[in-house]
Amino acid sequence: MTSSFSNLSLAEPLARAVAEMGYETMTPIQEQAIPVVLQGKDVMGAAQTGTGKTAAFALPLLQRMMKHENPSTSPARHPVRALVLLPTRELAVQVAEQVKLYAKYTNLRSTVVFGGMDMKPQTLELKQGVEVLVATPGRLLDHIEAKNTVLNQVEYVVLDEADRMLDIGFLPDLQRILSYLPKQRITLLFSATFSPEIKRLASSYLQDPVTIEVARSNATASTVEQHFYAVNADDKRRALHQILKARGLKQAFVFVNSKLGCARLARSLEREGLKTTALHGDKSQDERLKALDAFKKGEVDLLVCTDVAARGLDIKDVPAVFNFDVPFNAEDYVHRIGRTGRAGASGLAVSFAASSDQRLVTDIEKLIKTKIELEPMEFEEDLPRIKEQGRINDGRRMYRDSGAEEPRGAQDAPPRERQERRERRDYAPQRQTVSRDPFFDKPYESSLPTDTQPVWEAAVKSGASRNLSANIKPKKKVAALFKTAS
Repeated sequence: MTSSFSNLSLAEPLARAVAEMGYETMTPIQEQAIPVVLQGKDVMGAAQTGTGKTAAFALPLLQRMMKHENPSTSPARHPVRALVLLPTRELAVQVAEQVKLYAKYTNLRSTVVFGGMDMKPQTLELKQGVEVLVATPGRLLDHIEAKNTVLNQVEYVVLDEADRMLDIGFLPDLQRILSYLPKQRITLLFSATFSPEIKRLASSYLQDPVTIEVARSNATASTVEQHFYAVNADDKRRALHQILKARGLKQAFVFVNSKLGCARLARSLEREGLKTTALHGDKSQDERLKALDAFKKGEVDLLVCTDVAARGLDIKDVPAVFNFDVPFNAEDYVHRIGRTGRAGASGLAVSFAASSDQRLVTDIEKLIKTKIELEPMEFEEDLPRIKEQGRINDGRRMYRDSGAEEPRGAQDAPPRERQERRERRDYAPQRQTVSRDPFFDKPYESSLPTDTQPVWEAAVKSGASRNLSANIKPKKKVAALFKTAS
């Protein structure tokens, strides 16, 4: 087994393209997976994001398809032989670009199809014939139902970022697509994490696969410096500004949990003077591609995004990732921080955790098997005020030195309850003593003389003076708000 691309037995056109791209030494996943795929075996590969999984499956598949290479212009001579399925449009575009670069000196054709775009240009390319089809599941099914492509000659299937496809509900679509393919084929499944669902999928569609794990499952890259800061939700933007300034960071991913939160945060940061763009599922495909392109070119400082950008996006030299919101799914944390520290470079991952995020932080701890220490966030503009108020740092949080005693039995309470009690005490608004006017504490007293008779009662008595029989009881008069016409 070799670690140099120059020692691989690649066809001359492929070797030339690889050398032109500057590939010299293979990454661990490439070193282990390429020889196995060249032998024609199914593979179940796990590796950290940013370790070169695309080359690990694309190069050996192109090498095996070189026997079908031909310069014919007939679509029939260029049937789909390799199908690569990915969960998002951005990943599909990225993989398709890589495949084109690897095959640029061959006669092997490739294209990509994904949703959010007009189907007509994609249909024209499919009708011309392609050997490698990169697709998202939903749009591929659209083309299959429209009879724009036929998959009965597919020899190789790649399920890349398979765990993500299951997370976003693509399992029924995958099952439908795989039912259109020949039973005899080579299936490659690549993912950054192996969940029980992924293992069940592999057992259903892979035949005696070779399992390749080049890193501990769900591990984070050792080149990424990770920090968790305890920050209230209202202070997160201030914390982001302070770390960007203190670290001198020029670019960063900023991840949030919702599309609405993504759009709002991007607008807020833009108003605060940062070059910002948003990337989320409600953006059109054209807007998403423009946002990514601007970020890659350095025209944008911050890419505020949802987890649509957490998987597989390969943007070189991004120095930092901010988890503005702690992810709901602990595995997404691994993928998010994998956007920095790629290909052996160093990176920074900063997460802002509010008090309500304790359970999510615990889930991440369990997944990455690393103890997470929440660091206090001290804001530069608050330091003078903190000193004036006599606040002290006990190594865990900032507390007011108020001298107030805790209630009886507080020391026997669980640590989490004591922490919450301290938070309520420390961050509760200070009560102000306001002098009250004694006038408002007096009961109501009428300004009329006590012997004054109401007008309506006087009317009742005046009515009694009329000549009425003693057996006739006069009507009772009551006070009325409005005077009725007589």
